[in-house]
Amino acid sequence: MPKLRYRIVNVFAEAPLAGNPLAVVEDGSGLDDATMQALALQFNLSETTYLLPATVPGASARVRIFTPVAELPFAGHPTLGTAHVLRALRGGDTVDLEMKAGVIPVRAQDDRWTLQANAPKQRAPQATREQFAEMLGLGAADVLPGALWVDTGTEQLVVPLATPEAVTRCQPRADLLARYSVGSARQGLAYVWARVDAATVRVRFFATKHGGIYEDCGTGSACANLGGFLIATGAALPFALTVEQGDQVGRPCRLGLRVDEQRRIFVSGRVIEIGHGEIVLPDHAA
Repeated sequence: MPKLRYRIVNVFAEAPLAGNPLAVVEDGSGLDDATMQALALQFNLSETTYLLPATVPGASARVRIFTPVAELPFAGHPTLGTAHVLRALRGGDTVDLEMKAGVIPVRAQDDRWTLQANAPKQRAPQATREQFAEMLGLGAADVLPGALWVDTGTEQLVVPLATPEAVTRCQPRADLLARYSVGSARQGLAYVWARVDAATVRVRFFATKHGGIYEDCGTGSACANLGGFLIATGAALPFALTVEQGDQVGRPCRLGLRVDEQRRIFVSGRVIEIGHGEIVLPDHAA
């Protein structure tokens, strides 16, 4: 029966049992879509990735990313974590990962990895500031004007809040998240943020799941979209920020966000491998 080797890594982690966990299957060749999706549900982490031979010239490997319920074209912590595993398998601090969102360059300095996101696209939301406040369980004064849908690989709603305390106080409603946060690919997700100081922001990411609310502990794609939001709203370039996320769900994550003079967006974080193993599949599954 086929055996699949996998590794478990924590991304954006400053300690071994912090950060956002990821399962990486070292060789997904021969697996069909249904098996990839079923294994992602088996691991039941926010994402599972599969390494495959590249189909684009110059790419180091092809990567497919699955949540327990769907495939994603791009996500930040799976990109960094998969690059870390690829280096362990093949060596090298420079990888270019072929994804459905395009080829993503990823570079390492020791165990800290940095990806370069796609150029951002943005559009205005349909809901009002007051509706977003109701959606997030906040007062109208807690929500700043200017929310945007931003896409640097995965489109997400970016909502600025007045204070970091407002970020902490968010209590979103699943029904209103699904009603007011309607993206081009799916509905029911929001990334809220506020400045702690000139160099630090506090963020949270909410999405609807099985009729309730899911909170991600470390969202690299949304961090990249925050970079796109700040470009779109006239932030002085270049800038670098530390992004605090995950403390409210007991998995502290620390992300680096940098935008250079050329408006290129970089997201970084430390990756720590904590385990590995094998899965034995029935012959008909591969």
